[in-house]
Amino acid sequence: MAESTITTKGQTTVPADIRALVDAKAGTRLVWSVMPDGTIIVRAKSKSILDMAGMLDTPKGKRVRIEDMNPWR
Repeated sequence: MAESTITTKGQTTVPADIRALVDAKAGTRLVWSVMPDGTIIVRAKSKSILDMAGMLDTPKGKRVRIEDMNPWR
C-alpha cells in the first residue's frame, strides 16, 4: 500500500510507484472525488477529450443534419 503525508501547506507527494502505474509526469492533473461514505478517489487526468477526436468512423449512409441534432431549436 502506497502512503504519503500532507504538509503544513496542504501539499503531498504522489509515491513513485503510483506515478509509474498511471504514467504521471510533471504537469499531470489529478481529479479528486469524495464519495458519500468519505472514500477519496484520485484519478490522473492524462487525456483530453480532444484526444478522442477521430476515434469513431461515421457509418456509411448515416449522415445526420445539424437541424436534426438540435431538435429544440
